[in-house]
Amino acid sequence: MAITRRNALRSSLLGGAGAAVATAIPASAWADPVGTPDAGDPASSLRLLKQGNERWRCFRPRHPHEGRGRRAQLVNGQNPFACVLGCADSRVPPELVFDQGLGDLFTIRSAGQVLDDSVLGSLSYAAHIDVPLIVVLGHQSCGAVTAAVEAHESGDVPEGHIGFLVEQLLEVVDSTPDDGEDFIDDCVRANAVHIAEQLRQDADLREKVDSGRLEIVAARYDLETSEVVWL
Repeated sequence: MAITRRNALRSSLLGGAGAAVATAIPASAWADPVGTPDAGDPASSLRLLKQGNERWRCFRPRHPHEGRGRRAQLVNGQNPFACVLGCADSRVPPELVFDQGLGDLFTIRSAGQVLDDSVLGSLSYAAHIDVPLIVVLGHQSCGAVTAAVEAHESGDVPEGHIGFLVEQLLEVVDSTPDDGEDFIDDCVRANAVHIAEQLRQDADLREKVDSGRLEIVAARYDLETSEVVWL
């Protein structure tokens, strides 16, 4: 039920600004425009991500969960239905790629999806709040992977923080066959698969993976087609 301007002002003056906003939200504002995943079900979460990417790919995004009602709902906590470990590349924002909104995705981003203690701690926290699905999302023309391929071919590893990223990726690059077609993209795919397997074996995540409460999948985003391909 909508409240009057006088009542809204009164609630605000009484220190209940948040309550006033929440009270003013009609029930229809809470309706979910893109579906709701079954609680704790990885397959249901994956289905919503696939549907969202299809909307994005076909230029029909709905930009859900951005309104006043959603913002008020999230003040008291979060319950994301999936976690995306993606690259820091500005062209691959998970909320846009999967057409999701506030509170839907627990996102972690590092160049080349490289794992370190901060990234692993963030993933462990995602598991702690019972996120049922982790997606390791690589992408076409990844700069970090390209730098690792260049180091693989030249034998020269960059210094400093970039060097750390390259060193973390070299294991995958060195072990990926070069068939002469698109070695960099082969390494992008191999890296996403490799990181997903590492996470399945991680001490903080393995128990939930083994019990079926958490699924970890690898994927690659195509910059040209806007499509996420599941690996």
